[in-house]
Amino acid sequence: MARTDDDTWDLATSVGATATMVAAGRARATRDALIDDPFAEPLVRAVGVDFLTRWAAGELDTDDVDVPGAPWGMQRMTDMLAARTRYIDAFFAEAQDAGIRQVVILASGLDARAYRLPWAPGATVYEIDQPEVIEFKTVTLADLGAAPTAQVRPVPIDLRHDWSTALRRSGFDTGHPTAWAAEGLLGFLPAEAQDRLLDQVTDLSADGSRLVAEVFFNTGPTGDALNAASEKWRANGLDIALGDLGFPGERNDVADYLAERGWRPVRTTLNQLLGDNGLPLQSGDPDAPFARNYYCTAVLHRAG
Repeated sequence: MARTDDDTWDLATSVGATATMVAAGRARATRDALIDDPFAEPLVRAVGVDFLTRWAAGELDTDDVDVPGAPWGMQRMTDMLAARTRYIDAFFAEAQDAGIRQVVILASGLDARAYRLPWAPGATVYEIDQPEVIEFKTVTLADLGAAPTAQVRPVPIDLRHDWSTALRRSGFDTGHPTAWAAEGLLGFLPAEAQDRLLDQVTDLSADGSRLVAEVFFNTGPTGDALNAASEKWRANGLDIALGDLGFPGERNDVADYLAERGWRPVRTTLNQLLGDNGLPLQSGDPDAPFARNYYCTAVLHRAG
């Protein structure tokens, strides 16, 4: 079903299910000793999507759920998430080394970095997501006996609403530099909402703030590849068409947009990231699925 500006979801449906899918990929990558996220699998189990629980638990083989040689599938996703997780973890480590103690995770989903990373004393992690998602993760982790490794301040609000005011009311200080993460988010926003989000992040950021963003597209050849993979997943009980979850049409390039607003971005292509982690590459054809995907870190340098 096509997305709309006012659609709704939970962690088992529509775009919300991607948070559970990502956690399932992190759980599988943890089983494969590629990363270490001990909270991913129990969070997936708590959501209760059988297909994703079985993938997270290592009960499904790649041949059972993926089309051989296809550019996308559960194993491809797991490899990408392993590389992405390492990349963003390293971003936060570097931000801490630079003295940043204020962190904002946009559309935090089932991300457990506030519980598994070694945060510096005084670090505060703001997690923004829909109220039901925030409550689910908080209660589930508490039931597991998990303790955060930083001060966690949940901001339960839909990003389509006035999240910047809610963030400030939660204690966010615009006078301090911030480390921002937009992981698995921008491609699920309409073009104008992507620009608006980046403008709001810029307005809230003090000089020296940092941003990490994943730039991806769910339409065109990539959308076709995502939906082709979904057909086999549907036969195994997962009814989701990833290629239908984005918004069509041209959009501003994220790194260029940030550069025009005082940020100094650095791009890392998907294949560069995969190669740096010793993982299988995607096709190098510029018209192939995922060819336009990249990762971006940026530092804000305000004039004067």
